[in-house]
Amino acid sequence: MNISSLFLIAGNGTYPFLIARGARAAGVKKIVVAAFEGETNPALADEVDEMIWMRVGQVGKLLAAARKSAIPHGIMAGQIAPKNLFDLRPDLKALLLLATLKERNAESLFSTLARELEKAGVTLLPATTFLEESLVTPGWIAGPKLRKRALENIEFGHRIAKEVSRLDIGQTVIVKNGTVLAVEGFEGTDEAIKRGGMLGRGDACMVKVSKPNHDMRFDVPVIGTKTLETAATAGINIIALEAGCTLLLEKEKLLALAEQLGVTLWGVA
Repeated sequence: MNISSLFLIAGNGTYPFLIARGARAAGVKKIVVAAFEGETNPALADEVDEMIWMRVGQVGKLLAAARKSAIPHGIMAGQIAPKNLFDLRPDLKALLLLATLKERNAESLFSTLARELEKAGVTLLPATTFLEESLVTPGWIAGPKLRKRALENIEFGHRIAKEVSRLDIGQTVIVKNGTVLAVEGFEGTDEAIKRGGMLGRGDACMVKVSKPNHDMRFDVPVIGTKTLETAATAGINIIALEAGCTLLLEKEKLLALAEQLGVTLWGVA
C-alpha cells in the first residue's frame, strides 16, 4: 500500500512515536496528529508535521480534525481507555454516539468511532502498520531457554487466557504449575502482574493474548520495557505472548532488557 500521508490518533506512551518514525521510514511525507491533553506526549511534535490538540471526550473535534486534514488513512496508537474517549467530559457528538449503543465495551466504542471516521474520510489501518518487524514470532525470543515443564505451563496459560479474553474479562493471566494465580480484570495488566507474581513467589509465568476476532485497528496487545520491569520485579520469569498479533515496543531495547533481567520472552503460535 502506497501511503503518502497519515492521520495519527495519538494516546500516551511510546507507541505513537514508533508509528511516526516507522511511517517516515516507509516514505510517508505528511503526518497530522490528533493529540489529547494530559495523554499525548507534546514531544511528538518533533516527529510530525502538525498537532491538533483536544480534550479526551471531544469526539466532535476529533472528527472535524479528520475532515480538515483530508488524509485518507489513519492509525490509532497509544493508550486511551475507550470509556474515557467517550465519557470523560464528553461533547455533544460523543453523547449522541453513546446514546446509540446498547453495550459500551471497547469493541463497540472503537467500532463506532471507526465508522464515524470513515464518514469523515479517514479509513483506519491496522495499528501494526509500519511496525510489522516488531510483531512477536513463534518460539523463543529472548532470555533463558525453557524446559518442558515451562512449555506446558505456557500452553495451559494460553488456553485459560484465550477463554478469559473470549468472555471480555481481560487478556492476561498469571500461572504456575498448572494453577491460575491471577486474571487481568478492570484493574489492568500491571496490577494483575503484581498480584500474580506475589502469589507465585518468584517463579510465575505471564501469558498475554489477543481477543477472538481481534480488530487490529485498535487495542493491539503490546509489551514494552515498563511491563517487563514490572514483571521481573514481581517475580515473573516467563512472559508468553501471542505470535503475529502482539507488538514488541522498542524491540531491541526490550530484548536486551529481557536478557539483563533473566526473563524469557516466548511467542505462542
